[in-house]
Amino acid sequence: MYHLDTPTPPQDATWQYVVERLQLPEARVVDTLNATTQLYPLQMPWPDSMIYQGGFDLDAAILTIENRIQLEKNDLQTGLEDVLQQHLQNPDGELDLDEGELSFSVDEADDGEMQVTLDGEPLTTPSDLSNLLSSMLQDIDELPEDWLSTSNDGSSSPDENTNRSNDQKRTQNSKDGAILYNEWDFRRKTYRKNWCVLRELATHPIHDDFPEKTLQKYPHLVAEIRRHFEALRGEDKILKAQSAGDNIDIDALITAYADMHIGVEMTDRLFTQLNKMDRDLAVIFMIDVSGSTKGWINDAERESLILLCQALEILGDQYAIYGFSGMTRNRCEVYKVKTFDQPYDRDVRARISGLRPQDYTRMGVTIRHLTQILNSVDAHTRILITLSDGKPDDYDGYRGEYGIEDTRQALLEARNTGIHPFCITIDTEASDYLPHMYGPASYVVVDEVNKLPLKVADIYRKLTT
Repeated sequence: MYHLDTPTPPQDATWQYVVERLQLPEARVVDTLNATTQLYPLQMPWPDSMIYQGGFDLDAAILTIENRIQLEKNDLQTGLEDVLQQHLQNPDGELDLDEGELSFSVDEADDGEMQVTLDGEPLTTPSDLSNLLSSMLQDIDELPEDWLSTSNDGSSSPDENTNRSNDQKRTQNSKDGAILYNEWDFRRKTYRKNWCVLRELATHPIHDDFPEKTLQKYPHLVAEIRRHFEALRGEDKILKAQSAGDNIDIDALITAYADMHIGVEMTDRLFTQLNKMDRDLAVIFMIDVSGSTKGWINDAERESLILLCQALEILGDQYAIYGFSGMTRNRCEVYKVKTFDQPYDRDVRARISGLRPQDYTRMGVTIRHLTQILNSVDAHTRILITLSDGKPDDYDGYRGEYGIEDTRQALLEARNTGIHPFCITIDTEASDYLPHMYGPASYVVVDEVNKLPLKVADIYRKLTT
């Protein structure tokens, strides 16, 4: 922890910013806690000779074990469902199973691997399920009977699962903030229940000059975007064929004159009115910060957000920004950059500057989570805009057709709630999969990274008018 009497102040801009805030007379304990969250991932600005004392947190260790056991329990029951499903699809299977609850037993086979049996018949046990069982038995001596049961009620159709998937059948772990979401398995044509573990994390801010440099880099673009958005803010809609108004509706007058000549009674709706357009909408920007965005792509994404936020402040639209990445279904992460109730201030600009490439691109769970957030906002129109550089992909096999189909299902769920999804990508091969995922008119491919800031602002303008 930094001491206020340290003789040499830190040179890092973020450390300087945080230390200055802690030195204010009105600084409180909560400010110190927030500062710890911001500074923890950063390199210490003082010599290595300074000593920092750690400690063992027994309560945290117990909590970690409890959380892991709960997650492994969910994995176990899902794995048993998969084993049963594969057995039922095997034409050589001899079991005649009626609908209802089924109980398994677990024993150690001759080769030391854990073996799952059903009514005394051994089932083919995948290595990952066998390893999971071994891990669980290291934490607890015996698995409870209700953990070794599943329900043979057949596969559910997508339509039957739509309502269930919209509320995600999710449970929130109040101890660590993890939220469990379903995932669509197109091969089984059913949802994997509580399959993905998602956490909302704070984006670590970097208080540097990136926002200012971005505005200096694109002075003509800033002026052009501002001009377009100011015109959009003051735009009026002309209502035609009104019974009273500001001007004559020439089209309506010609039609009425023709009606009079053929003996049809003339209408009195011959005027136009100017009607002020109300922008009652809410938008979430879902930003891909996977490892593949490293370099120019990440810079272009952050520049796009800086320019777009400048424009959105002119319009006064409700908007939020979330990054997303992660590794495997057990570590899906959403990074809060700006929530709907936060103003666009110095801290938000620092979080945009702090967005950095992370790991993989598991899109379905993020779409489901942001759908929940977007539907909690009071707005007539809700839009979810994804900014990405490639197709869904993750370390544990969430790639190819599986990842594409789960993402497509999540987008269908969002549309069923009235949300309008749209994707902006720089992937030149996107035409191979985006029409299937988003629909032919709900995505655009930007062929050059340096065009991204202008394209993002232009696309937003077109989507919201």
